[in-house]
Amino acid sequence: MSHKTTYTKIAAKIIFVTMFLTLIVAYFYGEYMKKDAISNLAHIDAKKTSKLVFEALYSAMQRGWNKDDLEEIISRLNSVDKNMKVNVYRSAIVAERFGEIEKDKLARESNVDIVKAIKGTEVLNISNSEFIKFYYPVVAKDACLKCHTNANIGDVLGVIDVSYPIDDLKVSLSEMINFFIIFIIVFSLIVYLAIFIELKQYLIKPIKNFANVIKNITASHDMKKRVEVNDNIEEIDSIKDIFNSMLDSIEHQFYFDSLTGLENRRMLTEKLEEKQNVFLMIINIDGFQEFNDLYGDPAGDLILQEFALFLQEIMPKKEGLYRLHSDEFAHLCNSGMDIHEFKLFASLVSEKISQKSFTISEKGEISLSATIGISYGSELLLMNADIALKLAKKNKKNFLIYDETMAMAKEYEKNFDWTKRLKKAIEEDRIVPVFQPIVDTKTEKIVKYEALMRIVDDQGLFIAPIHFLELAKKNKLYHQLTKIIIEKTFNKFENLPYIVSINISVEDILNKEIYNFIIKKLEESQIGEKIVFEIIESEGIENFDQVLEFINDVKRFGVKISIDDFGTGYSNFEYLMKLKVDYIKIDGSMIKNIDSDKNSQMITKSIVSFAKSMNIKTVAEFVHSKNVCEKVKEMDVDFSQGYYFGEPTDLIIPFSL
Repeated sequence: MSHKTTYTKIAAKIIFVTMFLTLIVAYFYGEYMKKDAISNLAHIDAKKTSKLVFEALYSAMQRGWNKDDLEEIISRLNSVDKNMKVNVYRSAIVAERFGEIEKDKLARESNVDIVKAIKGTEVLNISNSEFIKFYYPVVAKDACLKCHTNANIGDVLGVIDVSYPIDDLKVSLSEMINFFIIFIIVFSLIVYLAIFIELKQYLIKPIKNFANVIKNITASHDMKKRVEVNDNIEEIDSIKDIFNSMLDSIEHQFYFDSLTGLENRRMLTEKLEEKQNVFLMIINIDGFQEFNDLYGDPAGDLILQEFALFLQEIMPKKEGLYRLHSDEFAHLCNSGMDIHEFKLFASLVSEKISQKSFTISEKGEISLSATIGISYGSELLLMNADIALKLAKKNKKNFLIYDETMAMAKEYEKNFDWTKRLKKAIEEDRIVPVFQPIVDTKTEKIVKYEALMRIVDDQGLFIAPIHFLELAKKNKLYHQLTKIIIEKTFNKFENLPYIVSINISVEDILNKEIYNFIIKKLEESQIGEKIVFEIIESEGIENFDQVLEFINDVKRFGVKISIDDFGTGYSNFEYLMKLKVDYIKIDGSMIKNIDSDKNSQMITKSIVSFAKSMNIKTVAEFVHSKNVCEKVKEMDVDFSQGYYFGEPTDLIIPFSL
């Protein structure tokens, strides 16, 4: 989470930064003035002082004073200021004429600054920026030659050494005035720049960005958009939160039903505009108007609220549930179910509604029934589901799935569109297998998978074969799809420790090209022991001998055979004995209510008993809840499959409860 600031902090920051920068400027300028004073003013002052000392000594020498008298003068000068020291050193020229003084000789030999001064150079020596030593060379003039007969004009006769502290220096008033003028200008400039930069960055720019975002939201008329301004200002952030909260409230009123709290028809309409391949289920409570007239609106509202909560309990958690109007609700499913699975699901929903009791008062309960209209695809779903709902009510059906025969005028257009999409999907390699886990019923651990065909659409979503499989058969693309799924499934499981079931039809088995392709893949891959071919034909086997020949051929490679949807089309036990199958998959219509349906339990028990006597393993499909799972386990079914254990996915990830 990014660090937030406030305008109070920004103002404090401006003041602090401004003062800090100003003090830095003042410090460096003060240092500059100090150095200038030392290098210029100190030099000038020291030179003046040295000349005064020289003139005093020169006047004494003119009166004939000897060196002792001169020493006394120097001593008196040093007594004027205890911090200032004056020394005079004679050069070798003077010593030659008037005699050597030992301290002068020692100074000329050991002090490098005096050596430089003897050569005629004024020397300013500053010690630690605190103390000045100035060495002033006394140069012979014409008047000096009267006494110093051995000297020439320009020769250095001696050195005057003046020493005093730097704090004695005087800075000129003009220098101080100039300093304060520059200081004020620099300070004002820094303050202006700081205010300009900071306020532009943290006030003007954030407010401008905020205004632009609001303008864009208003122009787009999109109730789902929110203000996102990443300027890290708490005040702006607070305004953003308040504005977004207001939008949340408006959006909730716009997209949600006030009575049940479910999303409304407007939200469903926008979801359907995304044109994904989905199933839409409209659920209408039968005879609700009569109930409302009999018990009154408050009781009716209470029932609608309870009915909405019940639907939320029985519907998949990740799927959409909507209240369309009054007694009508909708469920949008995009989990990749095929039509067979969704029919079972619709039947389950209808039965659960009819079995539920709803409270109308402290003393009374009622039972409801509902009629369901279903559509699937990506176009006109709401209209088609409504048509199916009305026909279901008219024909007194619990549910109906919209059939294109209900609107024949659109059939050719749709078929043409799907043919194009199917061919394009084949060309772009978007025909893929997805895999649903099959678990050991006792341990609930994944032991194998079933490969299911899907198309990946332009948005990366899976389209179930209900939308295109029959059309593929009519357009002679079906066997091409079979080959693609077999090829990709073999490649996927070549290095995986799982068995995989692949669906094939009797039509596939009877096709020479597919037959030979399967045998070739088994020979090349050497993974026959991992493969189960699941025969999905449910209308009887007319070409029994050819199917048996296929089974015998693939079993040479270790392949296992399964019969799909047993209990519907393959209820003839004699076929099972002749075909030598390894698995039978009990039809989902008997499994979905096995936890409560005695007839389903009896039929399933018979199938399991027969299978065990024939050493055939059983698989229960459409295991959708814990209760169904426990009942299947109790009935000693070997394997289980369904959304309770995992939905079809392109990833192979072991699942455990």
